[in-house]
Amino acid sequence: MLQTLQRSKTRSGTAYVDHGNGDETLVLIHGVGMRIEAWGPQIERLLKDHRVIAVDLPGHGFSALLDDRPELPNFVAWFAKVVDELGLGAVNVAGHSMGALIAAGFAATVPSKLRRIALLNGVYKRTPMARQAVEARADEIFSGAFDREAPLDRWFAPDEKDGEAYALVRELLQKVDPGGYAAAYRAFATGDAVYSDSWPQVTCPALFLTGDGDKNSTAEMAEEMARAAPQGRAFVIEGHRHMVNLTAPEEVSKALADWLTWQPERVREEWEE
Repeated sequence: MLQTLQRSKTRSGTAYVDHGNGDETLVLIHGVGMRIEAWGPQIERLLKDHRVIAVDLPGHGFSALLDDRPELPNFVAWFAKVVDELGLGAVNVAGHSMGALIAAGFAATVPSKLRRIALLNGVYKRTPMARQAVEARADEIFSGAFDREAPLDRWFAPDEKDGEAYALVRELLQKVDPGGYAAAYRAFATGDAVYSDSWPQVTCPALFLTGDGDKNSTAEMAEEMARAAPQGRAFVIEGHRHMVNLTAPEEVSKALADWLTWQPERVREEWEE
């Protein structure tokens, strides 16, 4: 099932792919337990008109482990270093799940290097009950005795379990390095509020996309972030859960393609018409 993409590496050991060309450069950041291949449909669609770079998270795929404490700001610093090492100017960044938290941190801390931002299935200010549940999962994963099948029940609907997306994600979860997975999940579990109050200062066009069946990265979260960002817009895809970029690839790829054409000075005006 898994068709491994040919990667290059930065000086500090981050694996990445770099395809296509165009005026807009898009950098894709996947979620916990995944790797570049989880962006397959979006890479294939968007490279026709844009330069598309996708990275493996630290300790995922072919990237080196994070050389710091497993906290969200350190993952954000890692990503900012990758952008510098690749010699990129201002870029468009799209992140899924944990990648969305990293993208949000990049927007909050390095706004001069950001043209547009897209959060797919991003979390935002979890409830105390939800935070307790995700931190308990992080503790279990750190113990080393964690169930690699458990995320699948949250991420996919029962009728999706015979599909290619489910098979791919299941395979990636089985292959992920335990240490890399544990570190990223710890940062994911504790990082939802770190940059959550920064959206009013993020002035670039911002897309917040999720599936209406995602109980952890909810439609309400996407809508709240969109309201907080000066040029924010929420897009909710009906009938899908957490891995919406794989279960609804055409809709997600089109949403990203449209987002890459948004002009900062016109976005809010057009949305309010």
